[in-house]
This record gives sequence, structure tokens and C-alpha cells, in this order.
Amino acid sequence: MAFKEKESFKLYYSIGEVAEMLDVNASLLRFWEKEFDVIKPQKNSKGNRIYKNQDVKNLKLIHHLVKERGFTLDGAKKKIKDQHKALLEKSEMIDSLKHVKEMLLDLKDSL
Repeated sequence: MAFKEKESFKLYYSIGEVAEMLDVNASLLRFWEKEFDVIKPQKNSKGNRIYKNQDVKNLKLIHHLVKERGFTLDGAKKKIKDQHKALLEKSEMIDSLKHVKEMLLDLKDSL
């Protein structure tokens, strides 16, 4: 599975938590932050990045486009710029369906 989902309703995530969710290095998240305007994590008093839920959704979208669908960075930027809202909705729907599939497979295995 592409994402390691955690069942939590946190308001903020550390860069390590987000990197673990997406199964990527923290350095890649810092690189994407420079490349994509939609990622704007806040920083705490120590200078550590703090990602909101919207940042995580945008990072999942970028991960989907670049890592799963094979877009170039420029192609992903253009796609996000042109269709950001529709892509987020589609991405959330895909995540939801993956979660349902996983639950059904777990149920099947327990029978």
C-alpha cells in the first residue's frame, strides 16, 4: 500500500510523521515544499516544520501524481494549478476506497 494511514485526528503533524505516512524521506518533503506552492508548513519556536491536515492532503496528492502516476514535477505543478480542487476530491475518494478495500480484505481473512 502506498500510504501508511494512522487512525488519528491530530491537528498538526511533524515532518517525521508525514514522511512515515507517505513512506518517503523527510528530505523529499522539504524539497517538495520548495517546489510546490500549495505546501506551506508552519514552524514552531525551534524551527521544526508543523504540517496541518491540508498540507498532508496536498502532500498525498503530490505523492500520488509524482510517485504513483509518474508525472514530472513540472507536470504535477501544472496539473495541480489547473485542477487542484478536483484532484483533492478525487484523491480523497481513492484513499477512502483503498481503506474500504483493506477493511474488506481483513474481514475476508478473518472468516
